[in-house]
Amino acid sequence: MTRSLRPGRRGFLAGAAATLMVPATVRAQEMRLRCRYDDQIVTYRLRDNPTVRDLLSLLPLDLEIRDFSTNEKIIHLPRRLSERGFEPFGDEAPGDLCYFLGWGNLALFHGPYTFRNDLIRLGHLEGEVTPLLHKGTYPVRIEVV
Repeated sequence: MTRSLRPGRRGFLAGAAATLMVPATVRAQEMRLRCRYDDQIVTYRLRDNPTVRDLLSLLPLDLEIRDFSTNEKIIHLPRRLSERGFEPFGDEAPGDLCYFLGWGNLALFHGPYTFRNDLIRLGHLEGEVTPLLHKGTYPVRIEVV
């Protein structure tokens, strides 16, 4: 009995899907998010996880950025994001961009913070945290770079 060397329909579709997914993964890892407010601009290199992809599906957005506590700025989103990007981490650092599970907002950290199973890391700041130290509440534009 001889077997055909041609892939079946399922094999063809699976191969095509896998081929299409590789460029998307590469693009997601190279994605950057920019926040502009007042005269400040911050740019983040994004991680590749389901929460980031959900955030990207909302962009561009015009919202409000404001100070919260002594170590972060926050941006409330128009809806909650997927929590499938949750992964515990222990290397918290100023410059991290996170999604806060409790309120469903973005947290832009400019100072030290502690992970307590309530954050999903979305990316990290490119450059200095200095623009995040600009105090006040402002309209903010969030977009893919």
